[in-house]
Amino acid sequence: MSLLRFTLFSARIYHFILNFFIFLLLLRLVDPRNVHIWELKSHSHYNHRVHNDGNHVSRPNPSINADYGLYNPYNITILDVLSFGAMGDGTSDDSKAFLATWAAACKVESAIFEVPSEFRFLIGPLTFRGPCEPGLVLKIDGTIVAPSNLDDWPESGLFTWINFKFLQNFKVTGTGSIDGQGSAWWDVPLFQSNQSVGNSTNNPKMKPTAVRFYESFNLSIGDITIENSPSIHLKFDNCGGVLVTNLTVSSPGNSPNTDGIHLQNSQDVEVEYSSIACGDDCISIQTGCSNVCIHDVQCGPGHGISIGALGKDNSLACVSNITVQNITLQDTAYGARIKTWQGGLGSVESVFFSDIQVTNVKVPITIDQFYCDKRVCHNQTDAVSVANVGFNRISGTFTSQAIHLACSDSTPCIDISIGEVNLAPSAGVRKIKPTLCWNSYGEMQAPVFPTSIDCLETSNPFKMINKLNSTQFTC
Repeated sequence: MSLLRFTLFSARIYHFILNFFIFLLLLRLVDPRNVHIWELKSHSHYNHRVHNDGNHVSRPNPSINADYGLYNPYNITILDVLSFGAMGDGTSDDSKAFLATWAAACKVESAIFEVPSEFRFLIGPLTFRGPCEPGLVLKIDGTIVAPSNLDDWPESGLFTWINFKFLQNFKVTGTGSIDGQGSAWWDVPLFQSNQSVGNSTNNPKMKPTAVRFYESFNLSIGDITIENSPSIHLKFDNCGGVLVTNLTVSSPGNSPNTDGIHLQNSQDVEVEYSSIACGDDCISIQTGCSNVCIHDVQCGPGHGISIGALGKDNSLACVSNITVQNITLQDTAYGARIKTWQGGLGSVESVFFSDIQVTNVKVPITIDQFYCDKRVCHNQTDAVSVANVGFNRISGTFTSQAIHLACSDSTPCIDISIGEVNLAPSAGVRKIKPTLCWNSYGEMQAPVFPTSIDCLETSNPFKMINKLNSTQFTC
């Protein structure tokens, strides 16, 4: 009897083990992401990398796969800059390691160039050049820092610290930061003379932009922080198909020429859900830009959201189809602004600012066709034309002047619409300037408060419109 019981017990154990292995086999066939589920628990994050000897590790981390929405985890190649010789101590120059990592990542489709957290990487001016295989991701979880000493920068001809060129389908993301350590630059004149700066003998003539993209398309930049740039924080030059999302820009309000995001000759750009604090325009839109949408952005300190200045040195400038909405501005010099130089040519048209909340903003609504950043600018007849511009649902407090529309004597601003505006002086402000509408034509739409800002001319300047349409310098 005991032998029969033992036999039955052994059979049950055998069937249990057999069924368990069949279950594991089915699990492997149905979902390949679970193959190494137990092995992954016992391995550290750094065991799933591609090292600089080119040997691929066969079991990438599924959690990283989930971050990028990729179906098959075995297609991911992660290249950690530490594996290419970077020290990450904040004092050693890791420039060569960054270039080596880029060279390897650029050759692999859907590769991840990883800058790991809890490390601080010092790099000098670098250019990361394409074209690369599609789907390249730069994942910045640590901190990248620029040289803090002016002596460590090239002597002249420097325009950019981190330069990306000729890329497509490229993404920058992560939880880390890019720190330009620009405080040493902020006291240097914009164009340095031949005299030395402090103890520096290098005399850099141009303050570098922190991060620049040139002739690149289908870009996504988000989640990271760019701070303390010597000059512009983030620039897109001759780019298209750009998404900037959840970006943080941080520099003090007294840091000169430190625009947050600078766009020029770029199309199909969206900037969303970002926070920008700087010493110049939070977002600057320059010539050659069209189809730009900016929404859900916090700005301050800074100079507001600006188009221009356009037409400098009698140049041709063309900007069109710009939408700026759901913006919060606090303690800024301007709110929604268009600025052009006298003597310029071209046009700004189809620009719409709406749903903007201002707090302690010097001048919330501005069109200035007499822009001048010098002590004296000569009067000139030609001007970049401004047409079909809307300012709607703008409310809050100002410290100097509610509206400033100063349009060219020869080329008036036309088709300007202002509606649902509610602006009041900030608490404690005793002296404010009256609203200015000079040579500006359009329509006010109620409600408008205070009523004194209702100053647009409603008649049509037919002669001027005909002149604009007949000019040979059209966009």
